Amino acid sequence: MNLDPFHLTDHEMSPTDSAAALADGSLTLVDVREAYEWDAGRVPGSVHIPLDRLAEEAATLPGDKPIAFICLSGARSAMATSAFRAAGYEAFNVTGGFRAWLQAGAPVEPEGAVAAPHGRPPT
Repeated sequence: MNLDPFHLTDHEMSPTDSAAALADGSLTLVDVREAYEWDAGRVPGSVHIPLDRLAEEAATLPGDKPIAFICLSGARSAMATSAFRAAGYEAFNVTGGFRAWLQAGAPVEPEGAVAAPHGRPPT
């Protein structure tokens, strides 16, 4: 059985494994949420590229290590993961998204970070 956290499933990583890989520098984490979601709470050390800009900014991402994508619940990041895997990247989806990241007690910023609902920017 392969216990490498990048290969526990075909393309999913738990928040805990993603946090550990980000912390040791073996992973690039890309947050594909909207700006207001990112502002409400995010993963320290992650890269913010909203999903609608991801294709045009793909070349800015490092190609020397795996990339994991995160969104609120895992739906948008699953689309990004599929597209990047099809393009030959070693790409993964953070299972459960930022909600699961918060529930796992993984590092977040700013203090008091919350998972803002998608599609409802603050007024």
